[in-house]
Amino acid sequence: MEFSNLLTTLEGGIYTITINRPDKLNALNQVTLKEIKAAFEHVVANSEIKGVIVTGSGAKSFVAGADISEFTGLDSAGGKGFAASGQAIFKMIELCPKPVIAAVNGFALGGGCELAMACHMRIASENAKFGQPEVSLGLIPGYGGTQRLTMHIGRGRATELLMTGDIVNAQDAYRVGLCNYLVKPEELIPKCTEILNRIFTKAPFAVAEIVQCVDAHYADGVDGYKYEVDSFGRCCGTDDFKEGASAFLAKRKPEFTGK
Repeated sequence: MEFSNLLTTLEGGIYTITINRPDKLNALNQVTLKEIKAAFEHVVANSEIKGVIVTGSGAKSFVAGADISEFTGLDSAGGKGFAASGQAIFKMIELCPKPVIAAVNGFALGGGCELAMACHMRIASENAKFGQPEVSLGLIPGYGGTQRLTMHIGRGRATELLMTGDIVNAQDAYRVGLCNYLVKPEELIPKCTEILNRIFTKAPFAVAEIVQCVDAHYADGVDGYKYEVDSFGRCCGTDDFKEGASAFLAKRKPEFTGK
């Protein structure tokens, strides 16, 4: 697929999506968001893709935020539509049935922090910085930031960062659990690749069910424990479960097919 603001590669089952607006520190405009949506639709549909890395172009920025020039004239109704559209795209990323890792290589601010948090995991380079500074513009995060930041680091810390708009460095982000690993810049993509390759040895159907079960913990009106029971049952009906059990008993490596 060809995009204006994204660079994409597929190697070894890993689809790397690079936000490519370096002159704007990879800020998210509407064109970029639509392309991200299309890229993830491609991820779900393409059986050759086993997992995804999302990163930013250049050494300075993952995504430095939303493109402010696009929403300065919004009224209340327009603002609601703007936020709802972005939330829908980020929810699609969060529910992607294939593992998605954010390789945070610099500024992850505003919409960039929200994009990183929508991914299943976050690996940060030592120069990464995270924050939701929207309050400084008289706004709040609109792409799920108030909810996901609270999920990731807890109510007290999240409320402080959201109210102050403070930016935290990679070390503090790792300390509070906002990122899974903290690595040197040159180790960022290799670490993401290493994690994805470990996941690729597991049953794809079970991996996809884990995404849904984790989401069920936070979903309104959903009993996560019941969802887990149903999901466990679905896994028991797969060929991969039969293969996994057979391989375990035979003391060999399983060969999963995703069926």
